[in-house]
Amino acid sequence: MAYLRFVIDKLDEDSGRRQGLFQAISDLEHAHALAPYEQKQYDELYEWFRKHLRKPASFTRSSKAHAKKVALSWYKDSAIEHLKKMRELCAIVEAHDQRVVVLQTSRPGFVVYEDDFQVVAEPFQDTLT
Repeated sequence: MAYLRFVIDKLDEDSGRRQGLFQAISDLEHAHALAPYEQKQYDELYEWFRKHLRKPASFTRSSKAHAKKVALSWYKDSAIEHLKKMRELCAIVEAHDQRVVVLQTSRPGFVVYEDDFQVVAEPFQDTLT
């Protein structure tokens, strides 16, 4: 199975890895950079994901309460509808001159959460992030 992750070139402050697409579009929203039609599209997509994608229970292998959350979310290649919706989000971000890269791997890392559509994993040292 292949796993896909949508990122931009900006590094995430918490993980030190490339920022994921949801964080990238959230930053655009907070900067009031989205046009009204983009905001409407984002709101609809966000609501779709809220209904069709579980929020992972954990982003770390550690059992410590304040452990740094370093795990990354990856879509399974079988999550066809989710991937289609992510590509719609890509178009919004790319319209703001941010290049989106789709990473693909068969080894996302140490899995800390999994469901039918995604895995959350702490990356291996050689995992492209």
